Amino acid sequence: MSQRTIQSIYTDGACTGNPGPGGWGVVVYFSDGSVHEIGGASSHTTNNKMEMQAAIAALQFLQTSGQTQPITLYTDSEYLINSVTKWIKGWKKKGWKKADGKPVQNQDLLETLDELNSHTVKWEYVRGHSGNVGNERCDVIARTFASGKVPSLKQSSLTDAHQSLPQFNQSNVAEVTEYPATSTIIDTNTQKISIASHLNTMEPTITNSATSTDNKPPEMRVAQLRGLVETLRIADEIATKGYLITSSELADLMDVHASAVTSRGDQWRWRNWIVSRVRREGNQILWELERGDRVGGEDE
Repeated sequence: MSQRTIQSIYTDGACTGNPGPGGWGVVVYFSDGSVHEIGGASSHTTNNKMEMQAAIAALQFLQTSGQTQPITLYTDSEYLINSVTKWIKGWKKKGWKKADGKPVQNQDLLETLDELNSHTVKWEYVRGHSGNVGNERCDVIARTFASGKVPSLKQSSLTDAHQSLPQFNQSNVAEVTEYPATSTIIDTNTQKISIASHLNTMEPTITNSATSTDNKPPEMRVAQLRGLVETLRIADEIATKGYLITSSELADLMDVHASAVTSRGDQWRWRNWIVSRVRREGNQILWELERGDRVGGEDE
């Protein structure tokens, strides 16, 4: 029997309220086309913590497998990639202080990531909500856990080079209705863990969103394109003039549900803009759009 290896791993985190209830998800792709999913929840956390927790679980899984071949770890968190591949060396030299002398946030999680990271892991950024199957699946897992629900996780039995999963406590096994057997569910506050399995094959390819569009009449496609241009023009004007907009207004602009805005964290990318949470006024969160590729919030 040929030896099966891990080819790539996708991770993602989500948080409602930031801080608030959160979740994280991991999708592991093997060379034989099978997939293994892991996820967990925390009752009170932040988006960045969930992004890091997902990466920690992924690296722990890789370590347990005993694999020495290189793999690529994909994440849509630039904060996570920059922290692990750029900033962490300087932080350690400065006694876990940033350039402004302030303490580095999430030091405990960063130290764990630093211990688990190795030269066999290539960290790669993937743009969120862009149709990448691995990233989209991680997002679903993370958001489902963040909402207080338990997703059905697809799991492959680890054979050949991957003999066993980490020995988690199985005393709190959750019921999963869509699939028989069970899924790895970790509450990062209580450390209660349950296990579940299902074999599935899914390739991390980019979905072709143009298929349905091509079936529409040309005039309808042109009208949709004009609508998109108008949306982008409005976003650019909001950014240029420094207007602050609410979560619901931002969700309308992006054509998504409001929860998709509030669960993304304090700062994230949407098309040509960096979206940053500015402050809360009453029951409303105000956001700012900034044109460009700058990602703030941390430094070396």
